[in-house]
Amino acid sequence: MRRFAPQSIRPLHTLLLVFLASAALSAPVWGQAQETAISDGGMVASQQWIASQVGADVLAAGGNAVDAAIATGFALAVTHPTAGNIGGGGFMVIRFPNGQSTTVDFREKAPLASHPDMWLDEDGAYSFEVHHRSHSAVGVPGTVAGFDKAHRLYGAADWTALVAPSVELANDGFELSPTLAGSMARFASGRASQYEATVAAFTNAGAPYAAGDTWRQPDLGRTLERIRDDRADGFYRGATARLIAAEMRRGGGLITEEDLDRYEARERSAIEGTYRGYDVISMPPPSSGGVAIVAALNILEEYDLASMGHNSAEYLHHVAEAMRRAFRDRAMYLADADFVDVPVQRLTSKDYAAWLRRDLDSERASISHPSDVVQPYESPETTHYSVVDDDGMAVSVTYTLESGYGSGIVVPGGGFLLNNEMGDFNAGPGLTNASGLIGTEPNLARPQQRMLSSMSPSILARDGDLVAVVGSPGGRTIINTTLQLILNMVDFDMDIQEAVDAPRMHHQWLPDRIRLEADAVGSDVIQTLEELGHIVQMGGRQGSANAVGVDPRTGERMGAPDPRSTDAGAAGAPGREGER
Repeated sequence: MRRFAPQSIRPLHTLLLVFLASAALSAPVWGQAQETAISDGGMVASQQWIASQVGADVLAAGGNAVDAAIATGFALAVTHPTAGNIGGGGFMVIRFPNGQSTTVDFREKAPLASHPDMWLDEDGAYSFEVHHRSHSAVGVPGTVAGFDKAHRLYGAADWTALVAPSVELANDGFELSPTLAGSMARFASGRASQYEATVAAFTNAGAPYAAGDTWRQPDLGRTLERIRDDRADGFYRGATARLIAAEMRRGGGLITEEDLDRYEARERSAIEGTYRGYDVISMPPPSSGGVAIVAALNILEEYDLASMGHNSAEYLHHVAEAMRRAFRDRAMYLADADFVDVPVQRLTSKDYAAWLRRDLDSERASISHPSDVVQPYESPETTHYSVVDDDGMAVSVTYTLESGYGSGIVVPGGGFLLNNEMGDFNAGPGLTNASGLIGTEPNLARPQQRMLSSMSPSILARDGDLVAVVGSPGGRTIINTTLQLILNMVDFDMDIQEAVDAPRMHHQWLPDRIRLEADAVGSDVIQTLEELGHIVQMGGRQGSANAVGVDPRTGERMGAPDPRSTDAGAAGAPGREGER
């Protein structure tokens, strides 16, 4: 474990020099899982160690957790292109030192020309390609507006200091890890190959980059400079907006300069629930995560999970049944609450959980009926990061491009990837079928509506004290990964790194199966689950839950990078002496 000695807070104008020096000192050994980081001050944990260091240096220079989250997010747009972004969107959950909370919704929106039948051809046949892999699949990006709004509301540092490190990273470059170099090479020779600007951005004059090469992104650097100088206006208006609109016209997309000019991020009240005396704070619709997590926890609260044993057959059965019911309601009720009346209070109530438990058989699996609901595809390529500052302000951020590298479309002259988030809208009215399409009304594409998401940035507290900041990428597995982090800490007394490291499982109503990470359990557990009526699938990894916990005895922050992501890392900032 790495510990950070106390030292004086550095002024913001030294932030870039601090970043360059500290990044060089803390560079990881590529391909090895990073250690838990411990600090008596602030902490940042993300899927890419350089971005974590950028955020930690903002904390060390006097910025608060919102400032660090913004700086980390911009850095991920440079160093983690599979999901870090300025061309996508996401959610931010904030808990203040006094225990109050809020959220910032910067989910993408449907362009003004959108309509529920837009994925159907003239004969009414559904097109997966148009829905997920075309210029029409690009939603109006929200990340830059979300960061701008969060900073205006709750930031403390100078905006330019938060964007400057990412400008330097894009212009001067950084060393590619084996993981990122391999991912970029596969992307450039695959989906990216049809887009000239994407090939130019992700190859070295057409040749693949190798591990250890320095990757520079001058077009992205210029875009970030406009954001640094003009905040959100530097993205949604002026040169960048014109570049986006031009690429949409060229490729037959829907986004116009008017769509960009109209985009606004929204501050929303958090979803708040309780579980065994702990406070659970998460994201409201259009995220489905907060409602689903609280609903599942409410169902499970009546069972003695600890006595069952972690990842025992009995435990996994009960957790799967809670997940099954939460995901059924997710598809039936949840959508953008600005367009649909979502019954949040009922879905997250203890009384409703008791009603859902009425047919939960402890000795037999329930059956998921395709006639009730089916789940559309949702990409696992997202990224999550967690921030806590010296004063105890906590920020949980999950944002995404949807698929890995989003639409695959780099804006010519802009240097950044565009999302394909329109694929998170339902396929079309009445198209629900057993093959995986869903056509229920709430989440159909409409002008300015935000598409439903599983992103679940969350915060755990108890008796007024911060306990942990959690979340994960992983499509619909995000909800269940975050749920299990909470269960691991509350029911099994794991510290934050143990909770992150523990094997994970997933059930999402349909397909009707339990999916377990490879080697998560023994053959006896699988056999018992099958005897209970479950279909069990083994293999793969689930999520990348880079989290921050607080030691209840010392108050130290513990940054827990997920070992499932070899480029992940946590970085701490020193605390102010004598204040804790």
